[in-house]
Parts: sequence; structure tokens; C-alpha cells
Amino acid sequence: MKLSEFRFDLPANLMATHPPKIRDEARMMVVHRSTGKIEHKVFKDILEYFDDGDVMVINDTKVFPARLYGNKEKTGAKIEVFLLRELNKENHLWDVLVDPARKIRVGNKLYFGDSDLVAEVIDNTTSRGRTIKFLYDGSDEDFYKTINDLGETPLPKYLKRAAEPEDRDRYQTVYAKHVGAVAAPTAGLHFTREVLKRLELNGVDVVPVTLHVGLGTFRPVDVEDLTKHKMDSEHFIIPEETAQVVNRALENKKRVCAVGTTTMRGMESSVSANARLKPTEGWTDKFIFPPHDFKIPNSLITNFHMPESTLLMMTCAFGGYDLIMDAYKVAVKEKYNFFSYGDVMLIL
Repeated sequence: MKLSEFRFDLPANLMATHPPKIRDEARMMVVHRSTGKIEHKVFKDILEYFDDGDVMVINDTKVFPARLYGNKEKTGAKIEVFLLRELNKENHLWDVLVDPARKIRVGNKLYFGDSDLVAEVIDNTTSRGRTIKFLYDGSDEDFYKTINDLGETPLPKYLKRAAEPEDRDRYQTVYAKHVGAVAAPTAGLHFTREVLKRLELNGVDVVPVTLHVGLGTFRPVDVEDLTKHKMDSEHFIIPEETAQVVNRALENKKRVCAVGTTTMRGMESSVSANARLKPTEGWTDKFIFPPHDFKIPNSLITNFHMPESTLLMMTCAFGGYDLIMDAYKVAVKEKYNFFSYGDVMLIL
């Protein structure tokens, strides 16, 4: 398929810039693949669609406050430093993006607020990418606390606003556990502890995978031929217990629901020869677009995505290109909210 096939007109006023007041009261479009039927619900109605023996697979990655602002030595110029991944824990080496990049060269030092935190640029990686070394004499615990205190919630740039105090909580799932993401697995933002408890009481197994979402999730596709697009690699973990629960549900012909495209990507990156989920830990750069033969999940919860995004492509691969693009037309007509803080779609 071609990039241009994933274009659609999206009015700017449908981009949600703030989360809904209550997580589980976001609107939910339910799309039935077998019939093409579309229903309009709210997220807490999810309980109507899952029953005893079904499985919901969540991504328990935790977003860290990855956006820092430092000042360049001598000039004092303000520089945004976006932490991507820690390369070496012992030496505090990190891959980062800097902005404005033209002002930052190898050997430059950056100072962060009134803290003792200083960073030195030691290498260039891409046009905006740098490798930096934090010069910090305190304990590891104090170092990460300093990063946590100084950093801002890494809201996507397209929201066009600074992070606010409530974003620390709301740009995080209620089940976030393992720190490592620089973007939230947004389908999971709609879950509340009450919804999770009621699913459990209904006999639904809720099991985790971990996929640390990187900035590549927002990277635009700049080639018309999708086979030439390369995804950024992301670290993921499929626990043994999760694989066992999912495989049992598949054997019993129950629903296995991926909560989010990140969960879907992780599971589809670890499939055994007999089409079952394999426990594993590694990196995936898997790019899923139509057509794709899904082996593990048979239902999907996902937000409404940007035109031409890899997330829309994966959703179309799962739900069927024509059905999902038609559903998006309905979503625009019915004024659903789009993107990270927006409404949600359940594909059955």
C-alpha cells in the first residue's frame, strides 16, 4: 500500500489537547469486523464485550519525565534536551535529542537549573541527536530523583502546549510499572482501577507485556512506498506467565485483546512456529501495515490516530483498510476526539 492511501481530512478542533475529566468516560467507537457494524459507547462499557476466559494484554511501561531544559556554558542559551534512552547506567551516558541542535557541538557543557547536574556532549548521532554524559557525583538514587524533579512530562509536540502538573498523572496509565517510555501507550490511559477490578470479577485475565515506547512512534513516514519505511527499535518483554495465559485463551478460542498498538506490536514480534505467543526479551523494529496476518490478538483497543501515521496503518491492517477508513470518516462526522488524549476505538 501507499502512504497517500492513509490521508484523510481531520479538522484541527478534533485534536484533544487535554485529557477527559474522567478516564473511563471517554467516548468509545466499537467496530465489528465480521459485520461492519459500528456502535457508539463510552469506555466503561468495555465490560459488555469481554467475559470469563477472555484476556486483555496491557503494556505496563512507565513514562519518565524525559524533557529537560539546560543552559549552555558561557552563552547561557536555553537548550531542550529530550532523553531517549540510557546507554550506560554506570557512566550516565544517554542518547538524547537537542533543540536548537545548531548550537550544540561535541565538547559543549550544559547546566540544569540550580541543581548539581551538568552534562557534556560527547558525540553526534543524527542531525538533532547527541550522546551526552551526565557529570554527577551523587548516588544513582539521587541522580534519578534529580532527573525526575527537573524533567517535564514528554507530551507530544503536536499538542502545542507545555506540560501541566496534571499531566504527570494523566499521561500515565494507572498500571504503569516499568520506567522506560518517552511516550505513553495511550490506549491504556482510559482504564481506571474500577474498570480493571470489574474485568477481573467477570473472569477476564489482565496480563502485562512491556514495550518501552520511543519517539519513533511519532516519526512521520516520508516515503510513498511503505515497504521502504524503517521503524525505530523499541525494547520489549513478554513474560512467561503472560504467554501461558494468552496461549490458553487462544486454545479455548477466547478473545485476546491487545490494549494499544504498542502491545500489538510487541506480541506480533514474538510468535512461535505454531502461531502462539513466545516469552522473550529483546528489541523490535517490526512495521505492521496492510496486509498483515495477525497471529495472536483477535481484538484491539486503540486511540484515533494521525493521518499517514504508522499507528493508523497498523489499525487498518488489523481491522481491514476499507472498514477502518470508513470508521474514521464516521469519527470525524461524529466529532470524536483524536490523538493521545482523545477517544478510543474497540475493534472486535
